[in-house]
Amino acid sequence: MGSLNAEPLLSLESIPEGALAEVEVRLGEDAESLILYRQAGAVRAWLNVCPHAGRRLDWAPGQFLKSREGLLVCAAHGASFELDGGLCVAGPCRGDALRPVAVEVRDGQVWLSPSPL
Repeated sequence: MGSLNAEPLLSLESIPEGALAEVEVRLGEDAESLILYRQAGAVRAWLNVCPHAGRRLDWAPGQFLKSREGLLVCAAHGASFELDGGLCVAGPCRGDALRPVAVEVRDGQVWLSPSPL
């Protein structure tokens, strides 16, 4: 398994405040899609997989639905996730949560943390 921190995922400035972004990354042997969410200069990340049916949450690559209440909405079946911790608060997987991935901001770039899952 190679170094997880070989290069940044993306620059912090490429994610507007309160916005969502998608990046492809290698976690061990697997290529994974991650959802990144920027709030107050910090970034949270989750695997781009809905716990309901195992499908991606974006309706097109990197294009996410956000409700007026600020919830991330799965494009497949409408599950709604709060963006503080990824908890499903409405829909078919209520009570489940998105799987977090540890990231950090260094020198204006978003990086995987040494322990990504």
